[in-house]
Amino acid sequence: MTKAFENTRLLCRLLLAGSMLATAQAHAADAPAAPPAADNAPETKDIVVTAQRRRESVQNISIAVTALSGDALAEKQVARMLDLQNAAPGLSIVKSGLTESINIRGIGLASGSPQVTNGVSTYLDGVFQPPIVSTSQFYDVAGVEVLRGPQGTLVGANSTGGAIYINSAKPELGKFGGNATVGYGNYANLSANAAVNIPIGSDLAIRIAGLADRRDSYYKDLGPAHAAPDSLNERDLRAQALWKVGGFSALAKVELINKRTGGYAYQPIAGTQYAAGRTTIPWTVAYDTPTDNFERGTLTSLELKYAFDGGLTLRSLTGYLNKRVNNLYDNDGSDLAITAATPQVTQAQYVREREYSEELNVISPDNGVFKYVLGAYAQRNKINVRIVQDTTKPSGTSPLWIEPDTDKLLLGLFGQASYQITPKLQIEAGARYSHFHVDGTGGVYVARGAPQFGPLGLDVAPQTGTEGDGRATGKIALNYKPDANNLIYGFVARGYKNGGINPPGGTFAPETVWDYEAGWKSTLMDRHLRTQIGAFYNAYSNFQEDVTNPLSGQSGVSNIAKAKIWGFEASAQGHYGPLSLDGAVAYTHSSLSSFSVINREVTPAGISLPQCASGVANSSTCYNYAYVTTTGGLPNLYSPKWTWNVNAAYRIPVNDGVTVTPRVGYAYVGSQWAYVVYNPVTDLIKAHGLVNASVAIARDSLTFEVYGTNLAKSFYVAGHSGNNELYGAPREYGVRLSTKF
Repeated sequence: MTKAFENTRLLCRLLLAGSMLATAQAHAADAPAAPPAADNAPETKDIVVTAQRRRESVQNISIAVTALSGDALAEKQVARMLDLQNAAPGLSIVKSGLTESINIRGIGLASGSPQVTNGVSTYLDGVFQPPIVSTSQFYDVAGVEVLRGPQGTLVGANSTGGAIYINSAKPELGKFGGNATVGYGNYANLSANAAVNIPIGSDLAIRIAGLADRRDSYYKDLGPAHAAPDSLNERDLRAQALWKVGGFSALAKVELINKRTGGYAYQPIAGTQYAAGRTTIPWTVAYDTPTDNFERGTLTSLELKYAFDGGLTLRSLTGYLNKRVNNLYDNDGSDLAITAATPQVTQAQYVREREYSEELNVISPDNGVFKYVLGAYAQRNKINVRIVQDTTKPSGTSPLWIEPDTDKLLLGLFGQASYQITPKLQIEAGARYSHFHVDGTGGVYVARGAPQFGPLGLDVAPQTGTEGDGRATGKIALNYKPDANNLIYGFVARGYKNGGINPPGGTFAPETVWDYEAGWKSTLMDRHLRTQIGAFYNAYSNFQEDVTNPLSGQSGVSNIAKAKIWGFEASAQGHYGPLSLDGAVAYTHSSLSSFSVINREVTPAGISLPQCASGVANSSTCYNYAYVTTTGGLPNLYSPKWTWNVNAAYRIPVNDGVTVTPRVGYAYVGSQWAYVVYNPVTDLIKAHGLVNASVAIARDSLTFEVYGTNLAKSFYVAGHSGNNELYGAPREYGVRLSTKF
């Protein structure tokens, strides 16, 4: 299919969406205008979160949380998960190719290995999302909740850093409505998304939402491959149905994801093997082999609820997802001549992950001095990886076939309760027991098809193994409300992240953490200002760090004896008349024990072999790695000391109901380390700041917006993958037309 045909087809869709906008605007014009708010009315609304299985105000829960509505995400130019770090303090998200490393307070995921569990749990409509599922674009979103710190009770295992909840807009009974947006920007960016809510009788409603987005590559490929990395062609569709009769409700969802890019954009890190192949011009690459990235996903869920007359609620949430990713890599990221020192390294990768999950809850009524949530949880993940890695030298080299299969099972029982001791003092306690088991099969093969080894070849690093563990976690908190506008809290919580296998034949231990936190949430100035301030201290045991495993030459995990992380966070939201201001800041200090690792920066590209036995020279089946011993007291990976953001908007009435609202925001992410050798040339990701701005012109339900992101055109490193560095997006600008009807 030609590019011209693709553009024409998408333009037709945009025109159709535009006609929907016009129709909706006509209906909106016929509707009576809403009365203006009184001048003395409160300027802020309660921000509601649902992470604790019931609707609660952010200001009334003892959790460090940032909650953003769908409108707030759009205003702050948060289009997908990667952008969320620009709006939530203490959150760092870096590119690493197949996955994005999501870290809160320096804890999360710093590995692309299927054996490693992410320490920040991400949930879409309550269903856990593996790391490879979290790159899709936000659309028709009700809100996002970022919970900082270990969540050892309701979220349970695999949340030693925190949790992120992404909640889609749900169907509404008895209401016809929706929204639509079309846009055009630089890099030939054509986009459209829309949602419609359709009531069917009094007890059934469906909601259908979709997105289409295409964009040219940010990069120019100077090499012979003429690749288009970071180009975008995404098509998503979500359908939901809500049926409610009496106290019973059923919410079913099916979401289809189809996303294609021209592959990942990266270059060799200065000081590494292929550094001579780096280009000197921002947003340019030099590939000599094709690159590609193709993602398909099916996400389904069914939530059943029954609310008794007294308010007691039974809940079941069943989830299934199937995500498949095909990638082509130019591993060396250069077009250097093929020599023994700079061989050409390519990789074809296929990853499939299927997940089955079930959660059962008993939820007490919202009123009364005693409230509780009881639950059980089961999750199974089946991960299949197929990689062909070819290293071309003048003399030729046999390819590697890397084919691990992983089967994970997680089970949990949990409960959380609160008791109102006095009208001002509340105690809260929760406990959970989690059990984990993993089996690994497959291997890393060479000489496939050779007569002496058979059709699979020689298995130089079997990916077999098994591991099981379990831990009790929980939380106890005291919440004191001296008045309706203030909450002072303190708690102790324990978190846990399961262990796993380090093929061939090795395992790593579970990671546990004790979290001590205190905070103050306040509503001031006649509800015009809200603040959230908190401090934390985390003590980790058997801290998991991703390194190269000498037994296999593959990514694996080592347990560090101890790690300490402490810091503070503060945020505020102010509204007064036409002016809106908000900002947040987080400081995180971390310290790791000392341990020995392979220095991957001096390991030649394409080497994924086991360590040779003592006295054995390098060969096609083993390699002698260089080791570096780090000293204690150095920081955790992907843990910037400072992150902060500030945003301002001013709503200007013009005439005939027209308003003009300029917005500007700045977000800063401090420097962070990408590998535990701590080489400032090869391992340090420097700090960066981004300026975003927009001007929205609104009348009734129709809004026209001019926007720009990264207005200073900052060229910055956004992550590492092996010995390559990936970059953030350049300046983007454009226009959008949107409506709600």
